[in-house]
Amino acid sequence: MPERLRAYARLIRLDKPIGTLLLLWPTWWALWLASGGLPNLQILIIFTIGTFLMRSAGCAVNDYADQDFDRDVLRTQHRPVTSGRISGKEAVWVSIILALLAFALIQPLNFLTKELSVLAVLIAAVYPFTKRFFAIPQAVLGVAFGFGIPMAYAAILGFIPLEAWILFIGNIFWAIAYDTAYAMVDREDDIRIGIKTSAITFGRFDVVAITFCYGVLLLSQIIVARLVHLSLYFWLGWGAALLCALYHVKLVSTRSRENCFKAFLHNNWLGGFLFLGIVLGLFLT
Repeated sequence: MPERLRAYARLIRLDKPIGTLLLLWPTWWALWLASGGLPNLQILIIFTIGTFLMRSAGCAVNDYADQDFDRDVLRTQHRPVTSGRISGKEAVWVSIILALLAFALIQPLNFLTKELSVLAVLIAAVYPFTKRFFAIPQAVLGVAFGFGIPMAYAAILGFIPLEAWILFIGNIFWAIAYDTAYAMVDREDDIRIGIKTSAITFGRFDVVAITFCYGVLLLSQIIVARLVHLSLYFWLGWGAALLCALYHVKLVSTRSRENCFKAFLHNNWLGGFLFLGIVLGLFLT
């Protein structure tokens, strides 16, 4: 692949699909729950591709917003914008084009879904700048990463029931958990350059905060399972997710960069196990 194309691929994190997966799992939770286990194929394809497009757009605008910070952080100093391989203006245009493609993708869906999509784009665009003034920007990330939940319910049901909002809140706490682990990797650099993250805000209570956030996520899943009358097979996926959460807490307790990053990446499995629990709870009785 030519160097220019490689730079664009890195801009939208084609080489790092973990972000897309962490955005996709909550969306799939909602699609399966809202449809009773059999989501419409067209809607499933729209949301799956849309998830990839919006995550890619978010990465591009994030690199534009953070270009002056990224060069001073060991892990991010070689990103395309901060290293000069792609200009800030190009990154903004990539983000706009991808967001427009995502909006075009949802045109077959109802008006409520389209309204929510506009709000989702605004939140995704604002998130990178919250690191300058908001003590826990990871909460804003959780809102952005969870917006597929109300959108999925809106697309399938035409309204957003209580269970969707409980899933949504649980997802916010999940994002705080995994992104705090991610922020712990860069904590020393972030303190030096003066940006705000939950890892800095929580300080020595970072592991306690992550544990609490996982607890809220897992409790929210139980509440939703009861509301929609999932079968006892739901607990197989939920139990596996609990083991994942305990493993992550053990990793971040070391506070080493390598283990914190490993815990962040492993959240893909936690989200997948919760999805498995939902599927089993819907199909097996």
